[in-house]
Amino acid sequence: MMRLHHVQYGRSFRVLWLLEEIGADRFGGLDVVEHRIGTKEMGESALRHVSPAVRIPAIEWDAPDGRLEMSESGAIVEYLVECFAPELGRAPGSAERAKYLQWIHYSETQASLIENLNLQMVFLRPPATPSAVVVKLQVARLKQTLRGLEAALPEEGWLLPGGFSAADIMMGFNLFAAPYFVRLEDFPRVSAYKARMEARPAYRRAVEREGPQRFYAQDFYPVPEA
Repeated sequence: MMRLHHVQYGRSFRVLWLLEEIGADRFGGLDVVEHRIGTKEMGESALRHVSPAVRIPAIEWDAPDGRLEMSESGAIVEYLVECFAPELGRAPGSAERAKYLQWIHYSETQASLIENLNLQMVFLRPPATPSAVVVKLQVARLKQTLRGLEAALPEEGWLLPGGFSAADIMMGFNLFAAPYFVRLEDFPRVSAYKARMEARPAYRRAVEREGPQRFYAQDFYPVPEA
């Protein structure tokens, strides 16, 4: 079966959601190995043999044509779509190919800002304190990416005119995490888009597998006072 190295509601949520969209039975089932981020466990586990940077996500699968080992959420999503769900991608030569790739990688730009905010606001422990200047700058940059997304989204539907795609799946982690740092009330199309994601049966199955989130200790993290 497919083995997914996973941290709850991290970037690996993208892969979990995609596997639910494709159907885990295509891979003989799904074995989710949950890791505890910020502990020695990740470095001491089998993950180090699959992910060069010892980061999630990573997948292992004894495919019919040979063993598959991959890390990096964007690479995994693109590969699985090309091989098992071409309807969720946009093939070379497609009129939507350029925008598809743009949004795949835009989502990673946005995710890197969220990661930096997580490091500052969640991982730091006393006596260390987050930098108000750094957090303010990162929040401003995250808001800018949300403005770009807001301007591009239709009132209904998905990122691409042709319909739901892996580019939307790549955004799933982002729009789960972003509201912990940015209020979405000023982004009505993003909020409606997030609700459309959450209504998809495969998304709901992935969330059910995740269970209640255990990463964030509060509902919102304001910019700290200087």
